[in-house]
Amino acid sequence: MKRLKTERKTILLTSLFVILPIAAGLYLWNRLPDQIPIHFNFSGEADGWSSKPFAVFALPLFLLAVHLLMAIATAYDPKGRGFSDRIYWMLLWTVPIVSWTMNLSVYGIAVGMNIRIDVVVRIMTGILFIIIGNYMPKVRQNMTVGIKIPWTLSDPENWNKTHRLAGKLFLISGILTLMSIFLPNQAGMLIMFCSIIIAAVFPMIYSFQLYRKSL
Repeated sequence: MKRLKTERKTILLTSLFVILPIAAGLYLWNRLPDQIPIHFNFSGEADGWSSKPFAVFALPLFLLAVHLLMAIATAYDPKGRGFSDRIYWMLLWTVPIVSWTMNLSVYGIAVGMNIRIDVVVRIMTGILFIIIGNYMPKVRQNMTVGIKIPWTLSDPENWNKTHRLAGKLFLISGILTLMSIFLPNQAGMLIMFCSIIIAAVFPMIYSFQLYRKSL
């Protein structure tokens, strides 16, 4: 709760950034087609469309709801001291960056710009995972940030060891994802998804193994 008060200005600023793509959409309104691609397949080709009002208004507002929910839930974490104000600040800027990157990419594709959405996604994901990998080992026990499973939440040593491993895996995953932009679409996306799955799942298996050894 204290964190929510001290970071009020940052939350307001980041919330504004989340919905600013609406202004860009209104500026481009007459150039945007009635149907706008908002979903893309494994090859980066559009396979889902929405109306212009939905793309311009609903998508940023949905991300705003996600942003506020994350900001409030994290601020009221009963173990919120487990992560620093710097990590909280990083969390607050994650959704605004995603909103700007994805919405402006969608607008650009809609008006005919040659934007490879699969490359945009891989670059954004790779950078995000490298940042997460750097901070993961520094996060202490809490209820909203990190690998929150029964064995990490019940044992500080399990939490610390699991997050040290997770930090390395997320860092490697981010590097592999960035390198995948030089590969063909499907191969690059496959590497990204596989590396993300390994980074997300293997630490949980490792945590369970630590728990079993402690019995």
